[in-house]
Amino acid sequence: QVQLVESGGGLVQAGGSLRLSCVASIGTFSFHAMGWFRQAPGKEREFVAIISQSGGSTYYGDSVKGRFTISRDNAKNTVYLQMNSLKPADTAVYYCKLCATNTYCREGYWGQGTQVTVSS
Repeated sequence: QVQLVESGGGLVQAGGSLRLSCVASIGTFSFHAMGWFRQAPGKEREFVAIISQSGGSTYYGDSVKGRFTISRDNAKNTVYLQMNSLKPADTAVYYCKLCATNTYCREGYWGQGTQVTVSS
């Protein structure tokens, strides 16, 4: 059973920064792309960022491009999301996803989520 545990969420003022972490309990972590998604109250889950197996390729949603950075440490089975210049619109529950191979991350495993609240 794959487990993903996110941490690092919290309350921050607009313009501030947070760093989210997600640790995966799977021996083949380096075989999988990893993604971050978020869901605000009353809204659908939204793509935030994705990183390739080696970390050499990354892709971001338009709303976070230039402010957020996804990275990974395969030796620690961990993916990170550095969030800078946070805005109230970034308030959401943030989920990491271990992407199933050859599915373009349409399938995979989800973490339980971590709350990020940005005050104005």
